[in-house]
Amino acid sequence: MPLDHVKVLVLNSSYEPLGICDQRKAITLIFGGKAVTVANHPELAIATISRRFPLPVVVRLRSYISKPFKRVLLSRKNILLRDNHQCQYCGTNDSPLTVDHILPRSRGGESSWENLIAACPRCNSAKGNRTPREAGMNPLKKPMKPHHLLLFTEHLTPAVSEHWKPYLFMS
Repeated sequence: MPLDHVKVLVLNSSYEPLGICDQRKAITLIFGGKAVTVANHPELAIATISRRFPLPVVVRLRSYISKPFKRVLLSRKNILLRDNHQCQYCGTNDSPLTVDHILPRSRGGESSWENLIAACPRCNSAKGNRTPREAGMNPLKKPMKPHHLLLFTEHLTPAVSEHWKPYLFMS
């Protein structure tokens, strides 16, 4: 597998998530003394003539980098990404999804990360102008504002993303 295809979570020296890079960049950071490995890939490694090096999936920079806070924009696309393109009422992901207000706007519900979820048209229509409790339709998970890096992890292998969860405040 090419080194460009496996992604690595990069943490600041304070263990705060900074970004995502490919294996090639992570290995350069490690061998250049700028980063240390926090977690390795469970299966992949680089073999030289005399040694075998496990490939990192999480690295931590040795020195602190000051970065401005990144805001995640509230949008339909990002709601669907956060909810993994799955209806949060019935779990289906085979139909085009809509965005549903948990507390309907007509009843004072806001357009916020905590009040919007992905829903299939059938469930959205069935829920109508009611709360999930009134409709007897509980969401699969509680909606919350995601970390900015979380939206980019949907295409990762489960083994890699499991290593990321403690650093993305998911565990």
